[in-house]
Amino acid sequence: MPKAMARPTAAPDIALDAKLRPTQARGQDTYEVVLATAGEMLREMGFEQLTTNAVCKRAGLTPPALYRYFPNKHAILKELGDRLMKAQDDMVFAWLDAGGMNGATAAERIEKNAAMLVEMIEMTRRFPGGASIGRALRAVPMLQALRVASRDSVASRFAEVLKQRYPRAPDARVRLAMKMMVELIYSAAEMAVEEPDQDARALSREVCLLFERYFDTFDDPSLSPWSDALP
Repeated sequence: MPKAMARPTAAPDIALDAKLRPTQARGQDTYEVVLATAGEMLREMGFEQLTTNAVCKRAGLTPPALYRYFPNKHAILKELGDRLMKAQDDMVFAWLDAGGMNGATAAERIEKNAAMLVEMIEMTRRFPGGASIGRALRAVPMLQALRVASRDSVASRFAEVLKQRYPRAPDARVRLAMKMMVELIYSAAEMAVEEPDQDARALSREVCLLFERYFDTFDDPSLSPWSDALP
């Protein structure tokens, strides 16, 4: 009789949080050096090739110095991801609170939206690792929830503003449209970061024009099969 196939063993849990937050200047310096070095190396070689030993060698640190704060490279990536997404989200929320999505004309709204996206692109370009962090978060299953939570939070805020502009639009359609918009905005930012010759303003204007024209359909029920009965 053939042998029974062995059942796959569950993957061991991987710690994702920093082990210790530094409180003294020397520890803070080490903590920041690890993150900055890992961010740059992530851009150069990708997450799969990144190792904690390589980070230590590049940063001039001993492994115990790194492991005092981070148990593994996944925890380093999580901290980088937390920081980048918080910086992006805070910028978007401040822009929304200042009336960023509002404007008397379509042209004014497109310009305001494009200016915000250009600012996000420039900020991401300056961030160590930039778009590489976003790619890594998508590629590592255990960290995808971090990215999804951030995007959903931004999409919800956008949906509140859009619903005020188009009160007759079905709620389900507004929520879906905002998830699409947020994904495209962040994808455009990543594309611009990955392609240094890309004209960030031209790209931003095209993305914002696309959605402004799409939003025109929200006032015309004949252009949408949606109804308030949809979940």
